[in-house]
Amino acid sequence: MSLTRNAGATAAQARNSRWLELLTRAGFIGYGIVHLLLAWLALQIAFGNSGEEGNQNGALRTLGEQPLGKFLLIAMAVGLFAMAIWQAFEAISGHVSRTGKERLFERIASVVRVVVFVWLGWTAIKVFQDASSNASDQQQQLSEKLMASDGGRWLVGLAGLALAALGIGMVVYGLKKKFERNLKTGEMSPKTRQLTRRLGMAGYASRGAVFAIAGLLIVVAAVNYDPEKARGLDAALRTLRDQSYGPWLLALMALGIAAFGVYCFFQSRYRKV
Repeated sequence: MSLTRNAGATAAQARNSRWLELLTRAGFIGYGIVHLLLAWLALQIAFGNSGEEGNQNGALRTLGEQPLGKFLLIAMAVGLFAMAIWQAFEAISGHVSRTGKERLFERIASVVRVVVFVWLGWTAIKVFQDASSNASDQQQQLSEKLMASDGGRWLVGLAGLALAALGIGMVVYGLKKKFERNLKTGEMSPKTRQLTRRLGMAGYASRGAVFAIAGLLIVVAAVNYDPEKARGLDAALRTLRDQSYGPWLLALMALGIAAFGVYCFFQSRYRKV
């Protein structure tokens, strides 16, 4: 018990580092840029003009091709790793304003965010190094290997269900405006609070819908032994495009993803860190 308390105290102290806070707030700006680029790629996919992956990997590659892109990739990686460290501390000793199951849920969510931020930061570094690997192809190859056995297909199916559940949870989280609990709303003007609320609702709902579709596609891929469909966000966006009115639905979803990108800029200023 003493070791646990000491670890928690150390994490709480590190979490209050001024440098970690500044890097984390910078990370939110980078995270917002990634989503704005992802929204642009989604629009390109909607109207058939994109040869790039419709996921975070494709967004980072697009950024790397711009003037000062290499510098921005490294700066973004530093910020994302800082966000991962912050969320790791939150998982260990944070969310003290919550109690019981609610705190447990928030700490589990922090663990998920750690994985996401580390993965994005590492992807930014790989893109900086001009790695030519295609994330969607890698995911498809991994799915093929896992589906070689019945146990692997179950594992892929469970991963798809988890991703779909995460997406649905994200939609609920946004529509119920639960994200406002993590913002310094008292420091906002009424207009800023209203704008931030609308951006957060649209952003979380759109991201959640894409994740839910991606998860369901992975489940279908596991059931039908079709690794081609187990390609995450890129497959989800392209599948949506191919439906009736799909391009316009995808364009609407792209606007929601862009809204989340702008919301991240407000998080950089008002997020409780």
